[in-house]
Amino acid sequence: MKRDPNPTPGASPVDACWNRIGTRGDGSCPQLATYSRCLNCPVFEKAASTLLDRPLDDTDLAAALEVARATNADRTRDAARSETATEATQAQSALVFRIADEWLALPSTTLKQIDNLRPIHSLPHRRNRAVLGLVNVRGALTVAVSLGELLRLDRAAASAPSSRKRYPRMLVAAHRGEPVAFPVDEVEGVLRFAASELLPVPTTLAHSTGSHASGVLAWRDTTIGLLDPDRVFESLAGSLK
Repeated sequence: MKRDPNPTPGASPVDACWNRIGTRGDGSCPQLATYSRCLNCPVFEKAASTLLDRPLDDTDLAAALEVARATNADRTRDAARSETATEATQAQSALVFRIADEWLALPSTTLKQIDNLRPIHSLPHRRNRAVLGLVNVRGALTVAVSLGELLRLDRAAASAPSSRKRYPRMLVAAHRGEPVAFPVDEVEGVLRFAASELLPVPTTLAHSTGSHASGVLAWRDTTIGLLDPDRVFESLAGSLK
């Protein structure tokens, strides 16, 4: 569709020769032998300058505004897609451990230390069974808690011991500057995963893990409950009151 090169009333007339005898016309212009294309011709260049310098009418302004809106919409959509793709593929890591018969994990940034089990000194008049007492961690007395008790994991229902060796450990975690220590039955190691691999917590999860987990990860022939540090430490703080 050929556009009128003189849409604005009173504008200097422009001879759109490229539409008549140029590459968009019948090709009879003798200048084509020299410049091959109208784009290379000084006549076309002068006409283009004239058109660009002319005052814009309402039609031109409306068209420019429509192009700007479409461009901004495309950029916003592309940015959203890029952000979504980045989040989906961004690698995360969590330390996997077992309590009773349940495999759990906490974000690696939360874990500060993995150590052998240490003596826990019980507190007098302890009101909450989740609070075990105090443990010496590198010279600092740290509150020891039972995640199994907090999450209401049934230790009596744990599977029978397997032939592989399992070593209980003491984990030290900190969230917003508040450290706690808690014993676990086994530590598997660090698991790396993409955010897109995190699945919703099943509604059939009976114990309290469901309310403390941000999602589950498929792992080997079972699942791992990824604990949410905010929820876990909020419950721990309530246990200490």
